Amino acid sequence: MPEVYITRTSRFLPNDLISNEEMEDYLGYVNGAKSRSKAIVLRNNKIKGRHYAITKEGKATHTNSEMVSLAIKELFSSNPEEIKEVELLACGTSTPDQMMPSHGVMVHGWLPEMESIEVVSPSGVCCSGMHAFKYAYMAIKIGDKSKAVTTGSERVSRILRSEQFEDEVKRLEELEQNPIVAFQKDFLRWMLSDGAASFLLEDKPNPDGINLRVDWVDGISYANREEPCMYMASDKMEDGTLKSYMDYAPEELMQGSILSIKQDTRLLDKNIVSLGFNHLIKILKKKNQSVDEVDYFLPHLSSFFFEDKIADILESNGMGIPKEKWFTNLSQKGNVGAGSIYLMVDELIKSGKLEKGQKILLAVPESSRFSYVFAYLTVC
Repeated sequence: MPEVYITRTSRFLPNDLISNEEMEDYLGYVNGAKSRSKAIVLRNNKIKGRHYAITKEGKATHTNSEMVSLAIKELFSSNPEEIKEVELLACGTSTPDQMMPSHGVMVHGWLPEMESIEVVSPSGVCCSGMHAFKYAYMAIKIGDKSKAVTTGSERVSRILRSEQFEDEVKRLEELEQNPIVAFQKDFLRWMLSDGAASFLLEDKPNPDGINLRVDWVDGISYANREEPCMYMASDKMEDGTLKSYMDYAPEELMQGSILSIKQDTRLLDKNIVSLGFNHLIKILKKKNQSVDEVDYFLPHLSSFFFEDKIADILESNGMGIPKEKWFTNLSQKGNVGAGSIYLMVDELIKSGKLEKGQKILLAVPESSRFSYVFAYLTVC
């Protein structure tokens, strides 16, 4: 089988960097009041900056698929005609611009300079970008394709705007009786960011510059044993099941902010680290690999709150990774969901730090129903 290489990376981040102090200027004040949870969440996640594809008035400046297309065009900025050689486009996101058509074909629609090619759109949350990556990796590995583009992106800011929550927040009596409801829906407003990034995968290394050989990609889901933790266009029932937006009356959709993103923070803290990183230990043992070989560890962190928890669970299993080997850009890029791991790899490649022979371990946890994807790369 041929080897598979990441031969080029690129990104697109919309508009200017937005500081913590400016966030509510863009997202708005729910019921005219400052958020009570914002300071708590930001203190824990330690995010200092992020990008939004909206104006302060809430007007969209870019669609999700448009941002992805701009990242892809950047891959071929030095040779625009090369885009015609791409045989596969795989695009992952949590927040497509529409339910139909698929996200991937909408991205393809922004790229008339591409040929008519195979397009896939894995659904999901943070892992959707890695599922797209694995699909492209496998297509090249079996010899079906020789050149593929894979992407991860989010455009979440528009659905974090205050008007999405106004009707519900006015029901003050209910919120006072059950304040966790308000927190679960306000929590993610201070966590998520917009952006897109892409990889070019090929069966031969690029003779100019850094290449990353993809040694393996491994994923797992615990949905068979865990109930939903993060969800959208649905609401969670007392028995842990989800009630679809399709089963609500139109007025109920707004009154309950059913279309907003929600997080069951109690399940998040209990499961997100232990499930995924205990599995990582099993993967490395199965492959007879040691973390001592790892030169760079790139964990997708939704918040720095989980950094020490990950370090502790690795250490307790005798597989600790020194913090000087960790690489993340969360503080300045924010949590871009499916795009975060792409943005980290892009930044690491362009940092000038990489040397041939070094090993890179990627870790992407997804809290929606506890899925994880890990990948191992070699610099060459």
